[in-house]
Amino acid sequence: MSKPPKLSLASIVAAAAPGQPRSSGEVVQLPTASQPSAANSRGTLKERAKQLSVYLEPPVYDQLRDIAYTERTKIHQLMLESLDLLFKARGALSIDQLTDGR
Repeated sequence: MSKPPKLSLASIVAAAAPGQPRSSGEVVQLPTASQPSAANSRGTLKERAKQLSVYLEPPVYDQLRDIAYTERTKIHQLMLESLDLLFKARGALSIDQLTDGR
C-alpha cells in the first residue's frame, strides 16, 4: 500500500481558498477576524496585560492558596491587593489610579 502524499502549506492554503489557483511563491492573504466592537475595544485583560512569573516556596504558595480558599477569592486578586499595599507603602499611585486613564 502506498503512503498518502505529504501535505504542504501551499496545498493547505489552496484548499482553504477554493476556486483561486495559486502560483508557487505567491503571498496569500487570509481573512482576518472582524475588529472588536467599540464597547470591547480595550480587549481582554490577557490581551492588554503583561505576564509576570513569581516563584514561591511551597509553604508560601500553600499559605497563599489557603487564604484565597478561605476568603473565597482568587490568588490573582490577593496578588493585586498586595501590590496596592506595596504601592501605598512606597507612596506610589494605586492600581486604580494607574488604570483610570485607559
